Amino acid sequence: MNQEIIWVGAIAIVLMAVAAAIYVNQRARSRHLRAHFGPEYHHAVEGFGERRAAERALRDRTRRVEKLEIRPLPPLRRDELWNRWQAVQAQFVDDPAGAIGEAHGLLATVMREQGYPTGRFDEEVELVSVHHPAAVQHYREAHRLADERARGQSATEHLRLAMIHYRGLFEDMLKLGAKPQTREVAS
Repeated sequence: MNQEIIWVGAIAIVLMAVAAAIYVNQRARSRHLRAHFGPEYHHAVEGFGERRAAERALRDRTRRVEKLEIRPLPPLRRDELWNRWQAVQAQFVDDPAGAIGEAHGLLATVMREQGYPTGRFDEEVELVSVHHPAAVQHYREAHRLADERARGQSATEHLRLAMIHYRGLFEDMLKLGAKPQTREVAS
């Protein structure tokens, strides 16, 4: 009888230890995802309605992006795209709707050249969110505002805001792989 009690107690202790290890591992994984994805983590939880499903989707995004060959743009190409962006911003004064279309197209060019698949907005947002989790919120908002304008539901001010949001993601994507600027110290 004593032997059976010892075995039951040992099994219970082992099961509790396994459960505790699983719980600690799951909490650490959640903390890591929250830290990495930031606002995108909370967006995913809201979208899925539950933490576990959202975390599963975020891990899936990460695995999908790991299979892609994401690469930084060469410095000369980055400069060229930045100059094109400046021209698009200047175009906004005379042709806001056209500039928004150009901004979206330029952003798609950056995504494609870095190795992200383009063509489906939802897929673009998911995949870009892995490396640009904070800036991808700009893309969502710009897209929403541009869609409203296309349906005739908003004013030029919304296009200005869309342009600002497109710029937020554009600038963040150009930073991928860019070396930080160094300043010379005056002696």
